[in-house]
Amino acid sequence: MATDKQFKVFGTSSLDGETKVRFANDTMRVKVLEKHGHLDVILVELSESLSKYDGIKAIQGMDQFANSLSQMAIAEYLEDKAPKASKPAAKGVAVTKAKPTKAPAKAVKVTEDEDTPFA
Repeated sequence: MATDKQFKVFGTSSLDGETKVRFANDTMRVKVLEKHGHLDVILVELSESLSKYDGIKAIQGMDQFANSLSQMAIAEYLEDKAPKASKPAAKGVAVTKAKPTKAPAKAVKVTEDEDTPFA
């Protein structure tokens, strides 16, 4: 994640028909959201401060967010912000491609017989 900010209040709200997840440090954020026209504002205060991703994971199973709009917004956020698995980088190790080796050619004994026909 790009930020290490911690929040105690997590939830969802709808504005112009679009439901999104919300983060805050105080439940008074409800008044600000409602003042700006948000509907279905649901915010809960958790017992400890968490990162955005961990806080949204924490509210995912709560009864307050069981409605389909909240669940869709939560699932979309978690999918978009899921930590990407990075490849472990080996430091100081140079990777070189091995050159293909040819098997040594077998020696073939050639004899010339004048009496043998060509096939």
